[in-house]
Amino acid sequence: MTRLETERLVLRPLTGADFDDYAAMMDDPEVAEGLAEGVGRTRDDVWRNLAMFIGHREIRGFSHWALVEKATGAFVGRAGPWSPLGFPGLGVGWCLARAHWGKGYASEAARAALDYCFTDLDAEEVVSLILPGNGRSVAVAERIGHRHLRDTDYRGRRVHVYGQRRPE
Repeated sequence: MTRLETERLVLRPLTGADFDDYAAMMDDPEVAEGLAEGVGRTRDDVWRNLAMFIGHREIRGFSHWALVEKATGAFVGRAGPWSPLGFPGLGVGWCLARAHWGKGYASEAARAALDYCFTDLDAEEVVSLILPGNGRSVAVAERIGHRHLRDTDYRGRRVHVYGQRRPE
């Protein structure tokens, strides 16, 4: 899987070595409860979730990257392309540790992932699923050019589908 760099972030494949940082991020209820995928907060749940992203990369050839702050080497979160069985299209998602909220990292990583989807994966449309009430993710989606397309049910939850078509 391709490694990317943005102005302030390195986007590299998630690995098992990210588990402790990933578990710490997911232990925050505001982080975990904001995800459309619905992830439990126990170490076992987080292990399975991390393994799911790594497995997705093996099956599809792409997945979320670990986001690492260039200036410090700190684990910031994850973001990237996503298309598991039953997902309503090729998606871009993001999840950041709360210590890194408000720095613009989610938009920076999501924009890089969106560009990757259109350029490297030759996508015609890219979507993001957002839980109702998650204004922070709506703001990120709109900053990268997404607009609200529709609402749908996904894995037992009502979600907003934001997205956009390939630029002309």
